[in-house]
Amino acid sequence: MCVYGVVFVVVWRSSAARAALGLIGAAKTTAYTLECPTALSPSDTRPLLTEPRRRAYLSAMQVVHWLPRAELPFAAPSRPELLMPVAQVEDIDFEVMPAPAATEAPAIPQARSGERPKIEIPRPGSVPKPAAKPVEAEEQPVPPRPAPVPPPRFSLQLLRAGSCLLLVELATGQPFQSRDPSYLLLKDMLRAAGLPDAPQIIGEPVRWPLLVRGNMDQGPEAARDFVQGFVQARLEDAPSTCLWLIGMPALRFAGNADAAAYYQTLKLDGLGDAWALPGLELLMDEPQRKAEVWKAMRQLMARWKSVE
Repeated sequence: MCVYGVVFVVVWRSSAARAALGLIGAAKTTAYTLECPTALSPSDTRPLLTEPRRRAYLSAMQVVHWLPRAELPFAAPSRPELLMPVAQVEDIDFEVMPAPAATEAPAIPQARSGERPKIEIPRPGSVPKPAAKPVEAEEQPVPPRPAPVPPPRFSLQLLRAGSCLLLVELATGQPFQSRDPSYLLLKDMLRAAGLPDAPQIIGEPVRWPLLVRGNMDQGPEAARDFVQGFVQARLEDAPSTCLWLIGMPALRFAGNADAAAYYQTLKLDGLGDAWALPGLELLMDEPQRKAEVWKAMRQLMARWKSVE
């Protein structure tokens, strides 16, 4: 705490006072207490204001400073030098150091040989789409892909009668029953050929297509490969003197032939000799075909009878 001080009221009007404290504004009334520079608290580390500079500030603000005549209680001893007139604060002249003479000539900036090209980064959507090239008249159009061939549908049953194998079309898709008219006709044909009239059924019927859904190729070529492979596997187990192909599906997918080959003998790779016959349903619908079957049978009967 300052032991002695001066409390003053300033009516702030002069521009010098505002410049002294760095304050700009309208007329203000402010109370200040100037503390004694020798009576600062030990914990105060602010820089001390010198007495001449303090008095110069007060004079600039047109403040008359007074000192008490009597010694105040608990006050620090008065300093007579404070009553002496204050010398004007002289402006400090700063000596301007001359710039050292440059011993070397300043480097002349070299002119650029050429400005670097400005690279523009295309923004999304700002790049125009390239125009489609016109189709040349000379260019030949691409041929359309062939439409997928629907898979054929058929059912075949493989039987054995003596030394012969029979690949028979199942018109209804169901296995033979003992009372079926088509099965009874087949038994009559076997008796006429001199073969057992109770043929042995080999395996389950071959039904095509194998899969109802899927991407597997089930066209005619795939069906032909499957049927021929199936019959070849059975011939390896037990050879046959003659393969009867009864019905158009058996003739088409096992013998790779059509209706023109009816009643004829075929030489098939991997299958041996085969005899082409109309289907049992067709023989029942057209009885006149039975005469052609009987005529061809008499010529081929010696093949399987000689084996027996």
